[in-house]
Amino acid sequence: MEGINTRKRLEADLAELKRMVLRLGKMSEEAVVKAVWALKHQDAKVAQIVLDKDDDIDALTGALDSACMHFTARYQPLGEDLRTVTSVMHMAVDLERIGDYGGNIAKVAIALADTELIKPLIDIPRMVEVLSVMMDRTLFAFDIGDEDAAREIFAKDDELDDLEKQIMRELLILMMEDPKRIEQASQLLNVARTLERAGDHMTNVADRVLYILTGKTVKASEFRRPKER
Repeated sequence: MEGINTRKRLEADLAELKRMVLRLGKMSEEAVVKAVWALKHQDAKVAQIVLDKDDDIDALTGALDSACMHFTARYQPLGEDLRTVTSVMHMAVDLERIGDYGGNIAKVAIALADTELIKPLIDIPRMVEVLSVMMDRTLFAFDIGDEDAAREIFAKDDELDDLEKQIMRELLILMMEDPKRIEQASQLLNVARTLERAGDHMTNVADRVLYILTGKTVKASEFRRPKER
Protein backbone atom coordinates (compact mmCIF):
# COMPACT_ATOMS: atom_id res chain seq x y z
CA MET A 1 0.00 0.00 0.00
CA GLU A 2 2.86 2.37 0.86
CA GLY A 3 4.38 1.72 -2.56
CA ILE A 4 1.10 2.58 -4.27
CA ASN A 5 0.76 5.79 -2.28
CA THR A 6 4.36 6.76 -3.05
CA ARG A 7 3.75 6.21 -6.75
CA LYS A 8 0.63 8.37 -6.62
CA ARG A 9 2.55 11.17 -4.92
CA LEU A 10 5.35 10.83 -7.46
CA GLU A 11 2.93 11.06 -10.38
CA ALA A 12 1.20 14.06 -8.83
CA ASP A 13 4.51 15.87 -8.33
CA LEU A 14 5.61 14.94 -11.85
CA ALA A 15 2.36 16.36 -13.23
CA GLU A 16 3.05 19.60 -11.36
CA LEU A 17 6.52 19.79 -12.92
CA LYS A 18 4.91 19.41 -16.35
CA ARG A 19 2.38 22.13 -15.57
CA MET A 20 5.20 24.45 -14.59
CA VAL A 21 7.01 23.77 -17.86
CA LEU A 22 3.87 24.46 -19.86
CA ARG A 23 3.31 27.71 -17.97
CA LEU A 24 6.92 28.77 -18.49
CA GLY A 25 6.65 27.98 -22.20
CA LYS A 26 3.50 30.06 -22.58
CA MET A 27 5.02 32.99 -20.70
CA SER A 28 8.16 32.93 -22.85
CA GLU A 29 6.14 32.63 -26.04
CA GLU A 30 3.99 35.59 -25.00
CA ALA A 31 7.10 37.66 -24.30
CA VAL A 32 8.51 37.12 -27.79
CA VAL A 33 5.19 37.55 -29.59
CA LYS A 34 4.35 40.77 -27.73
CA ALA A 35 7.85 42.15 -28.22
CA VAL A 36 7.70 41.68 -31.98
CA TRP A 37 4.19 43.19 -32.04
CA ALA A 38 5.53 46.19 -30.14
CA LEU A 39 8.41 46.49 -32.61
CA LYS A 40 6.13 46.33 -35.64
CA HIS A 41 3.63 48.82 -34.23
CA GLN A 42 6.29 50.95 -32.51
CA ASP A 43 4.48 50.66 -29.19
CA ALA A 44 6.91 51.38 -26.37
CA LYS A 45 4.27 50.75 -23.68
CA VAL A 46 3.71 47.15 -24.77
CA ALA A 47 7.46 46.65 -25.03
CA GLN A 48 7.87 47.89 -21.46
CA ILE A 49 5.22 45.42 -20.28
CA VAL A 50 7.35 42.62 -21.75
CA LEU A 51 10.38 43.87 -19.84
CA ASP A 52 8.41 44.22 -16.62
CA LYS A 53 7.28 40.60 -16.80
CA ASP A 54 10.80 39.23 -17.25
CA ASP A 55 11.19 38.82 -13.49
CA ASP A 56 8.12 36.54 -13.46
CA ILE A 57 9.76 34.27 -16.03
CA ASP A 58 12.99 34.19 -14.03
CA ALA A 59 11.09 33.42 -10.82
CA LEU A 60 9.19 30.54 -12.40
CA THR A 61 12.40 29.15 -13.85
CA GLY A 62 14.01 29.22 -10.42
CA ALA A 63 10.98 27.57 -8.82
CA LEU A 64 10.99 24.87 -11.48
CA ASP A 65 14.68 24.17 -10.95
CA SER A 66 14.16 23.87 -7.19
CA ALA A 67 11.13 21.60 -7.68
CA CYS A 68 13.16 19.30 -9.93
CA MET A 69 15.94 19.00 -7.38
CA HIS A 70 13.43 18.32 -4.60
CA PHE A 71 11.72 15.70 -6.76
CA THR A 72 15.02 13.95 -7.44
CA ALA A 73 16.06 13.96 -3.79
CA ARG A 74 12.68 12.70 -2.60
CA TYR A 75 12.01 9.92 -5.10
CA GLN A 76 15.41 9.02 -6.58
CA PRO A 77 13.63 8.36 -9.91
CA LEU A 78 14.63 5.81 -12.53
CA GLY A 79 13.72 5.12 -16.15
CA GLU A 80 11.23 7.48 -17.75
CA ASP A 81 10.72 9.39 -14.49
CA LEU A 82 14.45 10.17 -14.38
CA ARG A 83 14.49 11.10 -18.06
CA THR A 84 11.57 13.43 -17.48
CA VAL A 85 12.95 15.32 -14.51
CA THR A 86 16.43 15.74 -15.99
CA SER A 87 14.93 16.81 -19.32
CA VAL A 88 12.61 19.29 -17.61
CA MET A 89 15.63 21.01 -16.07
CA HIS A 90 17.23 21.38 -19.51
CA MET A 91 13.96 22.50 -21.10
CA ALA A 92 13.53 25.20 -18.46
CA VAL A 93 16.89 26.70 -19.43
CA ASP A 94 15.92 26.83 -23.12
CA LEU A 95 12.48 28.29 -22.43
CA GLU A 96 13.84 30.88 -20.01
CA ARG A 97 16.36 31.95 -22.65
CA ILE A 98 13.54 32.51 -25.13
CA GLY A 99 11.86 34.71 -22.54
CA ASP A 100 15.11 36.68 -22.32
CA TYR A 101 15.06 37.07 -26.09
CA GLY A 102 11.62 38.63 -25.78
CA GLY A 103 13.14 41.20 -23.45
CA ASN A 104 15.99 41.88 -25.88
CA ILE A 105 13.54 42.48 -28.73
CA ALA A 106 11.43 44.70 -26.47
CA LYS A 107 14.49 46.91 -25.87
CA VAL A 108 14.91 47.31 -29.63
CA ALA A 109 11.22 48.16 -29.91
CA ILE A 110 11.61 50.91 -27.32
CA ALA A 111 14.73 52.25 -29.05
CA LEU A 112 12.92 52.46 -32.39
CA ALA A 113 9.52 53.57 -31.12
CA ASP A 114 9.98 57.21 -32.16
CA THR A 115 12.03 56.52 -35.29
CA GLU A 116 10.74 56.02 -38.82
CA LEU A 117 11.34 52.42 -39.82
CA ILE A 118 13.52 51.92 -42.89
CA LYS A 119 11.08 49.33 -44.23
CA PRO A 120 7.73 47.80 -43.30
CA LEU A 121 8.27 44.81 -41.01
CA ILE A 122 6.90 41.76 -42.79
CA ASP A 123 9.33 38.87 -42.41
CA ILE A 124 10.21 39.45 -38.75
CA PRO A 125 6.53 39.04 -37.77
CA ARG A 126 6.46 35.95 -40.00
CA MET A 127 9.42 34.58 -38.07
CA VAL A 128 7.63 34.98 -34.76
CA GLU A 129 4.55 33.29 -36.23
CA VAL A 130 6.65 30.25 -37.14
CA LEU A 131 8.34 30.31 -33.74
CA SER A 132 4.95 30.48 -32.03
CA VAL A 133 3.80 27.38 -33.92
CA MET A 134 7.02 25.62 -32.93
CA MET A 135 6.45 26.44 -29.28
CA ASP A 136 2.78 25.47 -29.33
CA ARG A 137 3.46 22.14 -31.03
CA THR A 138 6.41 21.30 -28.80
CA LEU A 139 4.49 22.02 -25.63
CA PHE A 140 1.54 20.04 -27.00
CA ALA A 141 3.87 17.11 -27.74
CA PHE A 142 5.27 17.30 -24.21
CA ASP A 143 1.83 17.57 -22.63
CA ILE A 144 0.23 14.55 -24.31
CA GLY A 145 3.32 12.53 -25.25
CA ASP A 146 3.08 12.88 -29.03
CA GLU A 147 6.30 11.84 -30.81
CA ASP A 148 5.11 12.92 -34.26
CA ALA A 149 4.27 16.43 -33.07
CA ALA A 150 7.75 16.75 -31.56
CA ARG A 151 9.41 15.67 -34.81
CA GLU A 152 7.53 18.37 -36.75
CA ILE A 153 9.58 21.03 -35.01
CA PHE A 154 12.83 20.33 -36.80
CA ALA A 155 11.47 21.11 -40.28
CA LYS A 156 9.86 24.28 -38.92
CA ASP A 157 13.29 25.48 -37.87
CA ASP A 158 14.31 25.39 -41.55
CA GLU A 159 11.55 27.93 -42.23
CA LEU A 160 13.00 30.25 -39.60
CA ASP A 161 16.46 29.94 -41.13
CA ASP A 162 15.08 30.82 -44.58
CA LEU A 163 13.31 33.91 -43.29
CA GLU A 164 16.38 35.06 -41.38
CA LYS A 165 18.53 34.77 -44.53
CA GLN A 166 15.95 36.70 -46.54
CA ILE A 167 15.86 39.48 -43.96
CA MET A 168 19.66 39.62 -43.93
CA ARG A 169 19.80 40.02 -47.71
CA GLU A 170 17.21 42.80 -47.71
CA LEU A 171 18.84 44.71 -44.87
CA LEU A 172 22.31 44.45 -46.39
CA ILE A 173 20.97 45.97 -49.60
CA LEU A 174 19.37 48.82 -47.66
CA MET A 175 22.63 49.49 -45.81
CA MET A 176 24.62 49.59 -49.04
CA GLU A 177 22.13 51.99 -50.60
CA ASP A 178 22.28 54.42 -47.69
CA PRO A 179 24.88 54.25 -44.87
CA LYS A 180 22.49 56.21 -42.64
CA ARG A 181 20.38 53.06 -42.42
CA ILE A 182 23.18 50.96 -40.98
CA GLU A 183 22.36 51.46 -37.30
CA GLN A 184 18.68 50.59 -37.56
CA ALA A 185 19.30 47.82 -40.06
CA SER A 186 21.80 46.29 -37.65
CA GLN A 187 19.22 46.41 -34.86
CA LEU A 188 16.61 44.69 -37.04
CA LEU A 189 19.17 42.13 -38.16
CA ASN A 190 19.89 41.34 -34.50
CA VAL A 191 16.16 40.80 -33.94
CA ALA A 192 16.05 38.31 -36.83
CA ARG A 193 19.11 36.51 -35.46
CA THR A 194 17.52 36.44 -32.02
CA LEU A 195 14.38 34.77 -33.40
CA GLU A 196 16.51 32.27 -35.30
CA ARG A 197 18.34 31.39 -32.09
CA ALA A 198 15.00 31.01 -30.32
CA GLY A 199 14.11 28.41 -32.95
CA ASP A 200 17.31 26.54 -32.12
CA HIS A 201 16.30 26.49 -28.46
CA MET A 202 12.94 25.02 -29.42
CA THR A 203 14.62 22.22 -31.37
CA ASN A 204 16.53 21.51 -28.13
CA VAL A 205 13.24 21.25 -26.28
CA ALA A 206 11.80 18.98 -28.98
CA ASP A 207 14.93 16.82 -28.64
CA ARG A 208 14.23 16.49 -24.94
CA VAL A 209 10.57 15.62 -25.48
CA LEU A 210 11.59 12.79 -27.82
CA TYR A 211 14.19 11.62 -25.31
CA ILE A 212 11.55 11.44 -22.60
CA LEU A 213 9.18 9.48 -24.82
CA THR A 214 11.65 7.12 -26.50
CA GLY A 215 14.68 6.95 -24.24
CA LYS A 216 16.83 7.73 -27.27
CA THR A 217 18.64 10.86 -28.36
CA VAL A 218 17.88 12.05 -31.87
CA LYS A 219 19.74 14.10 -34.44
CA ALA A 220 17.74 17.05 -35.68
CA SER A 221 19.46 16.67 -39.07
CA GLU A 222 17.53 13.43 -39.57
CA PHE A 223 14.29 15.39 -39.80
CA ARG A 224 15.53 18.53 -41.55
CA ARG A 225 16.29 19.11 -45.21
CA PRO A 226 19.88 18.42 -46.28
CA LYS A 227 22.20 21.39 -46.04
CA GLU A 228 23.30 22.95 -49.31
CA ARG A 229 26.90 22.33 -50.26
